[in-house]
Amino acid sequence: MRALIVFFLVGFTSFQLQSQNFIGDKNEIDIILNNTDKFSEYVMASDYKMIGESYTKDAKIFPNKSEILEGDDIVSYWTLPKGLSITHHKIFQEEIEVINDMAYDYGYYEGKTRNAKGEESSWKGKYVIVWKKVDGDWKMYLDIWNGVE
Repeated sequence: MRALIVFFLVGFTSFQLQSQNFIGDKNEIDIILNNTDKFSEYVMASDYKMIGESYTKDAKIFPNKSEILEGDDIVSYWTLPKGLSITHHKIFQEEIEVINDMAYDYGYYEGKTRNAKGEESSWKGKYVIVWKKVDGDWKMYLDIWNGVE
């Protein structure tokens, strides 16, 4: 039985690692992964200044069931109404490819929102991000997502 559990855990871990496809310079990919984690931290902390700085100056976002937003509208989109907070935000990259000073990644996201009454709702979806390298750092240029049920 113990061997079966170990086999299952090793097999599951191997499957998880194989499902990600990262193409390009490992250092550049690590920066993108780190910036993705920081973005989730900014979202959960409602750090709108840093959310805005995660995007290029000419960025566009494509929220689910919404118009294309750019400029100050990006930070306005992420600004939560009073009484709401995001308690969980996580991005799971399926693939990242770095091509010179551009990159893309796609995958899935999940999160939880808490309202003023303390009630939480969960959400999840899929996304695509196009990244640009700006002054040695990777920033989001195009960010599109939509929910899945």
